[in-house]
Amino acid sequence: MDQVWEFCAAKKWKGETPGMCCSNGKVLLLELREPPDVLTNYMSNNDADSIYVKKNLRLLNNSLQMTSFGTIRSISVQQGFSPTFKIQGQVYHRAGSLLPLEGEDAKFLQTYFMGDEQSEVDKRLVNNPGVRRDILPKIQQMLHLENKYVRDFKNALDHMPQDDMQIMLRADRTSAGEHERRFNAPVLNKVAIVIEGNEFELRDIMLHKRNNQLQRISETHKSYDALQYPIIFSRGEDGYYISIKQVDPTTKQEQRKTVSAKDFYAYRIMVTDKDNHFLNCRQLFSSIFG
Repeated sequence: MDQVWEFCAAKKWKGETPGMCCSNGKVLLLELREPPDVLTNYMSNNDADSIYVKKNLRLLNNSLQMTSFGTIRSISVQQGFSPTFKIQGQVYHRAGSLLPLEGEDAKFLQTYFMGDEQSEVDKRLVNNPGVRRDILPKIQQMLHLENKYVRDFKNALDHMPQDDMQIMLRADRTSAGEHERRFNAPVLNKVAIVIEGNEFELRDIMLHKRNNQLQRISETHKSYDALQYPIIFSRGEDGYYISIKQVDPTTKQEQRKTVSAKDFYAYRIMVTDKDNHFLNCRQLFSSIFG
């Protein structure tokens, strides 16, 4: 790559579309931090453990994802040297309550709140038997320490004495004219315990402490990617949401127009001089963008 774009420092080949990376400076996203040390070390080294992790990112992610994956129609699997699956119909992600009903097994997000590390690991290995027992606890502990959703859901559970209480994750930003703290109690960050009478949007995620209902997550909710791909969004970084504003290329001030999903992800996957964790995630990366 012999071209460096002036606005975002993306590297390109000569002849590539000039604005494909940042719409000529109109897209300016927050710079992502490096992944936590545990994951950074696995991704940057070439010892046996690191090679295993890099080859099995999809399997590891499946054992740690917080939402389920589904489709309205059928899924067909093609075996071979590079197994693939084809989906007919729309893909969706769903989330359940924070805790399972009495007598039921923990699934997905619920597994994070089983109470002890070993029980959590054992449960994940039952559902994903190909995962190495010596590797999984290290990444699991990393998410307990670093992932904002795991931390905030734990805090929320401590403040939810009744099973029928709910918590809310805003789809994007706080509504115009409303103070952020109206919805976020001082001890919480990205989730809030619901207060009766508050108004919420259709795309907001509302999770019960304990019930048997599944909620479909909107693909334009900023938590959509982080809840499904914790290996890529290990700190719970925001994905795309519809109210991200374009900026003036010169002044960097927000404009009325919003950033499209295509432009958001194009910006995130560009090659620059800095390490790009999205690209490093290889086959797992292709689950989102491939």
